[in-house]
Amino acid sequence: MPPSPTPSDGDLLRRMWAGDEEAFTALYRRHQGMVFRFALQMSGRTEIAEEVTQDVFMLLMRGRKQYDPALGPLPAFLYGVARNHVRRALERERSAPVQIDERELDSGPAAEGDVLGSLTRGEQLESLRKAILKLPPLYREAIVLCELHELNYENAAAIMGCPVGTVRSRLHRARALLVAKMGASERCPA
Repeated sequence: MPPSPTPSDGDLLRRMWAGDEEAFTALYRRHQGMVFRFALQMSGRTEIAEEVTQDVFMLLMRGRKQYDPALGPLPAFLYGVARNHVRRALERERSAPVQIDERELDSGPAAEGDVLGSLTRGEQLESLRKAILKLPPLYREAIVLCELHELNYENAAAIMGCPVGTVRSRLHRARALLVAKMGASERCPA
């Protein structure tokens, strides 16, 4: 017996809106990691990422009128909703200091004999994550979407609600700011 084809996002959405809990679970499992990582990389806070992920899927579950497949693919919609929720959460949390979730450092297990290299790599990744979090939100979005989530310029532009050229210029400026921040941190460790 041939395996059944994987249902599309559209099929799962229709079933979910008809009350099928398994369809919601399948959609959640398919897209929650992407939404959570985006929210974490934009905010630097696990609590915000968890809250945003929950809010995004609650909106999707009850908001049949919110998502129109004719306007674009579901991931673009989810990124857009997450983007707005992260912005609101950051506005509420503006006075709280930014904290990096150490569990998100993906330095991996140290290879025998390369403990120093592994520590150095972990410190570099931490410095880079901190530098990304210090970027202005528009530049941070460009870096997170294009570099970390590997979206093309067109998809990033649709999510950010701007022309492709604007994404390119924001990405160029963000890279320059990161190079400057990383260079400054190497010369003058905090």
